[in-house]
Amino acid sequence: MAASLATAHAHEIAAAVRAGTVPARAVLEASLARIAALEPQVNAFTDLTLARARAKADAIDAARAEGRELGRLAGVPFAVKNLFDIAGLATRAGSKINRDLPPAQADATLVARLEAADAVLVGGLNMGEYAYDFTGENAHDGPSRNPHHLGHMSGGSSGGSGAAVAAGEVPLALGSDTNGSIRVPSALCGIFGLKPTFGRLSRARTFPFVSALDHLGPFARCPTDLALAYDAMQGEDPDDPSLIPRPYAPVGPRLGEGRDGLRIAVAGGYFRTKGMPDCFAAVDAAAAALGADRIVEIPEAARARAAAYVITAAEGAALHAGRLSARPGDFDPAVRDRLIAGLAIPAAWVIAAQRFRRHFRLTMLKLFEEVDVILAPATPCRAPELGQKTFVLDGETLLVRPNLGLFTQPISFIGLPVAAVPVWLDDGLPLGVQVIAPPWREDLALEVAHALAEAGVARAPVAQL
Repeated sequence: MAASLATAHAHEIAAAVRAGTVPARAVLEASLARIAALEPQVNAFTDLTLARARAKADAIDAARAEGRELGRLAGVPFAVKNLFDIAGLATRAGSKINRDLPPAQADATLVARLEAADAVLVGGLNMGEYAYDFTGENAHDGPSRNPHHLGHMSGGSSGGSGAAVAAGEVPLALGSDTNGSIRVPSALCGIFGLKPTFGRLSRARTFPFVSALDHLGPFARCPTDLALAYDAMQGEDPDDPSLIPRPYAPVGPRLGEGRDGLRIAVAGGYFRTKGMPDCFAAVDAAAAALGADRIVEIPEAARARAAAYVITAAEGAALHAGRLSARPGDFDPAVRDRLIAGLAIPAAWVIAAQRFRRHFRLTMLKLFEEVDVILAPATPCRAPELGQKTFVLDGETLLVRPNLGLFTQPISFIGLPVAAVPVWLDDGLPLGVQVIAPPWREDLALEVAHALAEAGVARAPVAQL
């Protein structure tokens, strides 16, 4: 297992540990050895929980020796964006300021649920400061680097999560997505990601960014692993008042059974502009593999993105107003300036944005009466170079940091579930495709992602460092 860990998926590891063909401790040590070897280059991790991880792995092996049944993620190493509470560590949220906070007293709910399924937490992951980032470049911890080309961005704000999975350091990671922070790193790093429906998974004991838009979800190198993690994290949680009670709806057992008859369309209009040609070619490749030739326009998507910007800036600024006043010099200047600008947004704009949000959601629900799944690009380009400030899209020079999310923001704005799918058109860097489904239909998004993986169009190879 030590030699093959870099290419082993979470479901393969769990099956081997449950069967007793490989000890959980051996899996863990192989993961830790790879982390130690690669971290000087990748910089995905900010914290390692070595003693805790070894104790958990040993407990799994002891339970197996005693004949006890192990969880569905037995022995699977995982790591989490450092805005998730990890008992005993200060929750950094990518910032300098939060390092002065007392250690968390308990794990985030989703961390606890993965560990209850016998996954093994190995540490916390690098991220953009306070999640206000699309690049993966952290002013305090340094950038998490794209494992497929270390001179390029991993994406943000869950850049460490994307980089750790793409590098084969762990087969499973958790991140957050407010405006695209699961889907952008998935696209740039060439892995799979899942942004569930807003309110589907608990956010308890995680550091917020924009409560009206924040989602949590997994990264992996195959859709089966996304489903396995998603299934393990479902459930009601009295500690999260934003959680919407839903019946338990496992996806994993049915994956691969439900693509026949799906009405799959490609997003046109807004989603075919302001992107480089290969980002649209990736969507076309996915559509061709699925036999999808219908084009639908998502009306007012540009307005949706603008409204998402207003809500993000205003709510993010309100959250950090005290810190901006007390410790302005301890922020990343780029984040600080965006937050200060958010303080100046009139309340009337925020109210109008929220009203438009309701309208746009109803428009999308109407569209989903005609189709089941919509394909769209995840980013307007492949991974930019580290430090790159601008790029040219449709002849217009735009800033990289805010515009990597121009295709993801209109979708997270109304909380739809999305699977991010990696597509490789050539030997260069990967591209990403969003598989967008109606509310609560994560099964449809993952089913299409699985079909694309089975067809060989979507793949997530471990980076060759």
